[in-house]
Amino acid sequence: MTIRHLQIFIAVAETGSMSLAARRLFLSQPTVSQVIGEMEEEYGVLLFERLAKRLCITDAGLRLLDYARHAVSLFDEMEDAVGQAARRRQLRVGASITVGACVMTELVRRFEEKNPDAEVVVFVDNTSVVEGKVVDSSLDFALVEGRVGNERLVVRPVIRDELVLVCRPDHPFAGRKKVAVRELDGQPFLLRESGSGTREQLENILRDNNVHIKPKWVCHSSDAILSAAVGGQGLAVLSGLLVREAEAQGKLCVLSLEDAKLDRSFQLIYHKNKYLSSQIKAFLAEVEAAAQMGL
Repeated sequence: MTIRHLQIFIAVAETGSMSLAARRLFLSQPTVSQVIGEMEEEYGVLLFERLAKRLCITDAGLRLLDYARHAVSLFDEMEDAVGQAARRRQLRVGASITVGACVMTELVRRFEEKNPDAEVVVFVDNTSVVEGKVVDSSLDFALVEGRVGNERLVVRPVIRDELVLVCRPDHPFAGRKKVAVRELDGQPFLLRESGSGTREQLENILRDNNVHIKPKWVCHSSDAILSAAVGGQGLAVLSGLLVREAEAQGKLCVLSLEDAKLDRSFQLIYHKNKYLSSQIKAFLAEVEAAAQMGL
């Protein structure tokens, strides 16, 4: 078994086609078919089922795919470290949208100041999308909010964050410290998209209290929701880190819920089989240091 075998297997799994995999890798289709046949013979399992001229990966194939992706990723890292020492190693960092808006810029700035030879590339999306990219090794690691349940990931809470309810100073809730969850019933709300950790936590609280709100805005951008809240478009639940400036400027009032907790942690996630290079360890150390200093 060679790395080339694994690269071909991954291409077939991702394209679902011997011919498309061959085209991607600039190989002939018989070569690709031969490699898959050799792998199936070596392991004594069927990796793909041929159904109506389509390839469907089997359960055995899915188990192999996870290991194959990480073996190839590790091999690529070795090539960069040993064979191309003069070239900067790219660090692929993921962030959920709230983390991207609140803390990631500062973390990357501090890391790059201390590691000028590093090249950091950041990918920001909702928690579920970022989690998937860490699982398939498209990202080295990520910092996210929300529930992460994939058993193939290491999950470490690192930065405490409090979710807060916000409204404009002319809203009836303004001037109060706390609001009961039942008072949110029927209120217009500015919400993140499905798959967002922030939205998931709010929806769990509303469901537990049989409260129904009116979704007025739904979008991927926490900054857009913040702007809409300042513009009086509705209530919103946002990261306390994100709303600090607007609160200090008197543009928003910040409240807590008297009968529910909205605190949470930003979580560091990486694959349990991930090789933690010196650069990755240096960035993780920067995250830990920032958390201890309260960002």
